Amino acid sequence: MARVTGLGGVFFKSDDPEKLYQWYEKNLGIPRELHGQGATFRWKEADGSEAATAWAVFPKDTKYFDPSRSSFMLNYRVDDLDGLLKSLEAAGVQIDPKREDCDYGRFAWIIDPDGNRIELWEPPKK
Repeated sequence: MARVTGLGGVFFKSDDPEKLYQWYEKNLGIPRELHGQGATFRWKEADGSEAATAWAVFPKDTKYFDPSRSSFMLNYRVDDLDGLLKSLEAAGVQIDPKREDCDYGRFAWIIDPDGNRIELWEPPKK
């Protein structure tokens, strides 16, 4: 059965992302990666394989969270994106028709009942 397997990312908006990044680095020790677009928390799955959770601050006016008006977006790791989307469609969940395939995985987006945009990510098969 297609399902969520973990948290792939935490994204939120800020009026001043640069200032907020500096605050998080100074006060909580969360350093930005070289590309300057957030941090990566690396961890191991129960089977010992490597995994990661992304963390990033977006400008307040980003369109990436649209159509949600929320100031945050969660990314959930999934084991079978196509299967999950099929189940969600059958359940009447609002699904964004956009899809993205990258070397680091496949992405799709849905909207929860409160209007929050949720990013679904299927990591590449090992």
